[in-house]
Amino acid sequence: MSQSTKTTVHVFRHGEVYNPTKILYGRLPDFHLSELGHQMAKAAAQALSGRDVTHVVASPLERAQETAAPIAAEFKLDIASDIRLIESSNYFEGKRVSVGDGAFSNPRHWWVLRDPITPSWGEAYLVIAQRMFEALQAARVAAEGHEAVCVSHQLPIWTLRRYVEGKRLWHDPRKRECGLASLTSFRFEGSKVVGIDYTEPAAHLVALSATAKTAKGA
Repeated sequence: MSQSTKTTVHVFRHGEVYNPTKILYGRLPDFHLSELGHQMAKAAAQALSGRDVTHVVASPLERAQETAAPIAAEFKLDIASDIRLIESSNYFEGKRVSVGDGAFSNPRHWWVLRDPITPSWGEAYLVIAQRMFEALQAARVAAEGHEAVCVSHQLPIWTLRRYVEGKRLWHDPRKRECGLASLTSFRFEGSKVVGIDYTEPAAHLVALSATAKTAKGA
């Protein structure tokens, strides 16, 4: 196709997860969407209705696959899986990380927090950015001239956005613009990103979410 071909790739954060023990679940298996999370996924699918979506791909983790399901159904598409969209690895996976009563308060874990730039507690930001950018470009190629949806996770999506915008990758997690069931949409002309849009089609449901209020989503 022509280098000026316009394509949009919507990178979609999954909905709320059922997490009664309030741990950082990361890449652990068997963490599924809550009932509210399923509603968020449906709200996003409805928001995309009428768009020219021809490709749906998701992280292999259950919560991402479940979030992708109503979108794939809306457009009568199969869900592809891409390991490059997976959540970042994290030393604190499986642990409670609440302020005051979590792993952060235990001195034996403090050495892990020594380097916030790389960071020392998990997958390097640059590695996350590069794999996510590869997944973004793969989705663009698969939907060239149309639109694609990639379902991923908060940190990888935010890192990708900062990478594309040419910003430093380390950041304050409290300032991420990547809410539950949000869409970060990358607009391409050819292979070049020419614009980024951000929307929250399930904001009315996110307002009801305990996960959003306690910032434990991933």
